Amino acid sequence: MIEIRSDDFNIAQIANSGQCFRISEQSEGRWEVIAFGKSLKIRVRDDNTHIFECATDEYNELWHNYFDMQRDYGEIKAKIRAVGDSYLTRAVDFGYGMRILNQDLWEVIISFIISQQNNIPRIKGIIKRLCAPYGLHFPTPQELLAFSEDDFAKIGLGYRARYVRNVAVAATEGRLNFGELRKMSYHDAVAYLKKFDGIGDKVANCIALFGLRKLEAFPVDVWIKRILQRQYGGEFDIGRFRGYAGLVQQYMFYYERFREK
Repeated sequence: MIEIRSDDFNIAQIANSGQCFRISEQSEGRWEVIAFGKSLKIRVRDDNTHIFECATDEYNELWHNYFDMQRDYGEIKAKIRAVGDSYLTRAVDFGYGMRILNQDLWEVIISFIISQQNNIPRIKGIIKRLCAPYGLHFPTPQELLAFSEDDFAKIGLGYRARYVRNVAVAATEGRLNFGELRKMSYHDAVAYLKKFDGIGDKVANCIALFGLRKLEAFPVDVWIKRILQRQYGGEFDIGRFRGYAGLVQQYMFYYERFREK
């Protein structure tokens, strides 16, 4: 068992931040995280203490990095508050426990292709059905190619099935090269990803942020577009947050979705 009590960690906020789709609340205060073929149970006490039900070795080898525990989020939040933007200060205070996860790149690519024109509960349902034959394991490119059109239709992929199949073909043929992608700069990675059918600017930026750890990525979906227009008249200087703009985006997104209007 590992106990974490921090003002910079909240599993509910992370789970509802739109960056991951295999974290679910099993019952009040009890969560399951599925990643890299492992299942982690987390219990949350009223004082925001999170109890990781795993061995110390497993936590050190997997979950410490997965939850980006080595990064000082308190320092980042202080920098955002220091800018003096009242909206962002409220967003940071509201989503205080947000973190950017270190997820599996392939899973992120497929997840955000599926996310197009979709809501979070439905995305989670599709991914759950996609993974059902494989247990905790996320299907590889080769395994996805074994799905028929009827299989994809049954899990609710709709028009996205073509994009999923095409990117799986690209991965098996080596045209989508994960090793090379990981070495690229943010701008080169986004341009590379956008060459593949079904990956536009928003999805490419989500992959860069959540799959490649490019914290300068700032995905703009309908929620963020609405905020930028309403709060900033469409003019928002991302350069003020060099090195952690993606985290700013997460605070904004979570605040917009869950604050009381």
